[in-house]
Order: sequence, then structure tokens, then C-alpha cells
Amino acid sequence: MANQLALPTLDNLRSSVPPDVNVQAIASQWFSTFAEAMQSKNITAVIDLLVDDVFWRDMLSLTWDFHTFQSIPSVKTFLTDQLPLFTLSSFKLREDLVDLQRPYPDIAWIQAFFDFETTVGIASGVFRLVPLADGSWKAHTVFTNLENLKGFPEQNGPRRDYQPNHGKWAVKRAREIECIDEEPSVIVIGGGQSGLDVAARLKMLGMKTLVVEKNERIGDNWRKRYAALCLHDPVWYDHMPYIPFPTSWPVYTPALKLADWLESYAHSMELDVWTSATVMSVIPGTKGKKWSVTVQRPDKGERTFEVNHVVFSLGFGSGMGRIPDIPGQDNFKGQILHSSHHNLATDHAGKKVVVVGACTSAHDICADYVENGVDVTMVQRSPSYIMSTKEGMPRLMAIFWEGGPPTDVADRVNASYPNSLLKLIHQRVTKDIADADKEILDGLRKRGFKTTLGDDDSGFLLMAWNKGGGYYLDVGASQMIIDGKIKLKSDGPISRFTQTGLLFEDGSTLDADVVVFATGYADARHAYRALLPESLHDKLYPIWGLDKEGELNSVWREVGGRNKNAELNGIWCMMGNLALCRFHSKHIALQIKSYEEGIFGTRYQ
Repeated sequence: MANQLALPTLDNLRSSVPPDVNVQAIASQWFSTFAEAMQSKNITAVIDLLVDDVFWRDMLSLTWDFHTFQSIPSVKTFLTDQLPLFTLSSFKLREDLVDLQRPYPDIAWIQAFFDFETTVGIASGVFRLVPLADGSWKAHTVFTNLENLKGFPEQNGPRRDYQPNHGKWAVKRAREIECIDEEPSVIVIGGGQSGLDVAARLKMLGMKTLVVEKNERIGDNWRKRYAALCLHDPVWYDHMPYIPFPTSWPVYTPALKLADWLESYAHSMELDVWTSATVMSVIPGTKGKKWSVTVQRPDKGERTFEVNHVVFSLGFGSGMGRIPDIPGQDNFKGQILHSSHHNLATDHAGKKVVVVGACTSAHDICADYVENGVDVTMVQRSPSYIMSTKEGMPRLMAIFWEGGPPTDVADRVNASYPNSLLKLIHQRVTKDIADADKEILDGLRKRGFKTTLGDDDSGFLLMAWNKGGGYYLDVGASQMIIDGKIKLKSDGPISRFTQTGLLFEDGSTLDADVVVFATGYADARHAYRALLPESLHDKLYPIWGLDKEGELNSVWREVGGRNKNAELNGIWCMMGNLALCRFHSKHIALQIKSYEEGIFGTRYQ
């Protein structure tokens, strides 16, 4: 991620926006020149339309990967390498999606959508033009995104199955689920939202996909681990492909309700899912396919499938909790568990509970204990970013809020902001949220709770992308801390366990019958290494975290790094919340489909 980045403020640009600015005319004129330059592969002409510190983010359409290019030299290299590989055509400005936006009084840009085609794909784009001192407008951001593959449209709408089925559907579905008449082309490990989303996308592209879920029922992870909780993201942001939530759906979805919805979704989308099933190994194939996957079911024994693609959809950290190595654990007479194994607060009724950690899981679990009358103390080891959903969500997710644009538009607007640019924007928004949350934050600090505004004061964005934690989006637990209902200890590191609790480095102690570690998750690669041959373990790229361009390392991509570890081609990572999975599940499906059809293009090096 480039250094010394700055927002394109009117002061920085030494410009202003005339009150009578003709937004449509400016966007149309710029786009006409852009389309001609791109189609003729006139790189100099394209560069002339961009500001010096431009961002160009591409998702598959021109690079067959996820890339962010920042600054003219970087973009010029990208265009020089990639434009010769494609024939671009059918550029069309979406005139209904052109508008002048003023996110702050000193920032102005014209945002517009467009469509175009490549040699093999149908694509979309977003650009943002900023005013310059000479009165011209140039692009500060360009986003290009692969939408579909030519010749392989999704099998829905007018392409759905028109054949009648007279009483044979149940038998047909039973045979499909058991893969009796057709072997799967893709195995998806994990039947949560990420696994179901990518399975649905692949099904719409005509690819037989089997989802292998270890639990007895789809959604059991939500039932077992989050039964008393709600999602922290609003309903307009969180839903799945093809079947949006009903308009009566609550703003913050109860976990049990979501669990039932996942089960219903798999049934309605006719996805092939094996529950109570375990993938035993993923090893190089021997029958002309890339991978050999062995699946075990207790009632039906083992079955091995030969496939070219395996999608790991196991959630953040693959569900493997990380517990710090604190001396004395063997001497502790109580119970020690990780938050991933916490079930119900009532399991510990009448006991003293200590929760180590002060981020999302810790707050949610502590609140659950309080609401069930259990004595609970939170141990905070480092500062946490706190933002109330009431003040934060409408500011951070305005495009997804009620009354916002359609979800497919909002998804693309959201993706069009490179993370390094979004960080600059969030630095401002984070300050606004903190000002609005002043009463809560002051109350927390008064109780001794340590707060932070996140990495470089940018809120939870980079904390989420880099380590998947460090924050809490408040839905009520903060007030419990302020009121003393959740007890707090934040005045020193833990030294060791005692027989009856914890000893801290300052000599203080904390009695406990149960210690819950809400301390995050292990390296997600552990789950891959548990199934893949040892010879491939060191070739796995990091799963989470941002690469040098500000893109996630392996999420929604192959986990060996493109053109770097070919032995891992066909091993994919699919994870994220419902909104990210809704959007990026199609990216994985398009990549897999293009591989299978032999049209996967030259990748950007």
C-alpha cells in the first residue's frame, strides 16, 4: 500500500465545483474519450484521463485476479501488460447511475457506472472524477469487475428449467444429493453462508457441486455458538445471492433465525449438501483430476471424489481457537475453554466466570452471562476499538442502509473503494462516530476500559482486514460495563493460573470457576494443513491479512498464490460475512468455471 496518500480534497486539488456544473455532460465526455482509448489500446490517452495519484482496482476483468494499482506509473505498467491481451468493446455509460457526490464539504466527485465487454467476459465498472484547477475533471478512482463469462450465462430467469416434473422431484433430488448419476466437479468444505453461497453460484453456472458439512444440520454453528446473539450487521447489508431476506426481516438478525434461514436456503436453491460428513484428506488426484477428496459419513462409510477444485469455506481461523500459553493451566481446578466452544451462559449458572479478551466475542459472551444472572468479569489485555451500531452503521454503511440503492449497485460501490483509499475516508468517519459516541466512550474510560481509534485512527476497517479482530460494534454490552454489570479488570497482564483463578503481574488475583478465552483464532492455514499433504504445507499463502496492494492475501483466490505454487492450483478460500460472501462468491465461481472451460486468461504478474 502506497505511502503519503491523501484524500482528493478541493484544497489539495486547488479547485472548486461550479454551482451549475453539468454532471451528465462531464461524465459523458470523459467516458467517451476513455472508451475510445481503451478500445484502441491507446495507453497514453487513458493515462491522460487520470490524476497522478489515481487508484485502479480490478477484480478479474483485466487481470484474472484481484489487484489495486495506485499512481500513474503503476497503472501505466498494468495497462501496458494487460491491454494487449484483451479485445475490449461495448462500452456503455449507465446514465441512470451518474451523480455528483459530496461526502464532506471539501470533497466532491462525480461517480458513474459503466458496462463493457472483454474477449471472454461481460464486465462492469465505476469511476469517480474530481475537479482540477484548470476546470477539467479527471478520474481519481477506476474500478473494473468481471460480471459474467461469454457463452456461460447463469441458469436462472428465462434460462431456468421449464420441464414439468410429475411427482418425481423428491426422488430426483435424493439421487442428486447422493451424487448417484453425476460426480461433483467441485467439493466445498463447510456449509455455512460462505460454502452455500459459492455452491449456489456454481450451480447457476451449471457446475455440479457437493457441500460437505461436519455438523448434523446446516446452520448448527450458529445454533451452538451464537444462540443468544444477533448479527452486528444490518439486514440491508447481510443477505445471500438470489434470495434476499423478506422485507419484514429484523434489522439485526438473531443467530437462530439465520441458522434456520441457511437450512432453508440450501433446500430452496436445491444445493447438494452432505451433513454429518467429514473430509478426511485432500491429496493430489490420480485419475486425470487435480485433487482426490475422501469424505466419511458415519452411516455410509467413505467415498472418494476426483475433482479439479476444492473450496475451503470454514470461517475465520477455520474455527480453531487460539488460547495463550499462560503458565499453570494444569493446576487450575476449574474449566478452561475457548469462546468458539462456548455454548450457553446457563451452562455456568451459579459460577464465577472470567472472560479473557475485550473484543466482539468477549462482549457478546459477557452480555449473555449478565442477562442470565451469571457473575462475569472481563479481562482486557490491550485497547479495543468501540463503535456503537446506532451511530456507526448509518455512517459507515449508508449505501446499504434503508432507502439506499439496490444491493447489486451498493455491492459494486463498496468494492470500488480500494482499501488504502477507504482507510483515508474512514479516518474522517471514525472521528465523526467517536464524537457521536462520546458519552459511551467517556463512560467506558471512566470504568478503566482502554479504547483506541484503530490503526492510524481508521476505525475497525484495517483491524478487520489485517487480523479479524480488535474491535466491538456495540449493541449493548458497553453500557453493561459502564453500569458495572460486566465487571472489568484492565490494570495489568496475567502472570499465571492459580488453583482457584488468575494471578496478575501486579500481585492481584481474580477468582474463577470458568475461564473463557475470547482471544481470537489460529492461523487459518491449520485447517488446510490438516487435509493437504505435508509437502504442500509451506507453499500455502497467508489466508487473511492484506498484501502489498491492499488486497486480501488468499480470500476469494487460490491459496498458493497465482503462478507461484502451481501445486496448489484448484484449492480456494471462500470466507467473509454475508455481504462479502454474496458478492465475492460469484468471483470464485467465475474463476472455477473459466478454468473448467479452458478460458482462464493470462494473469497479471
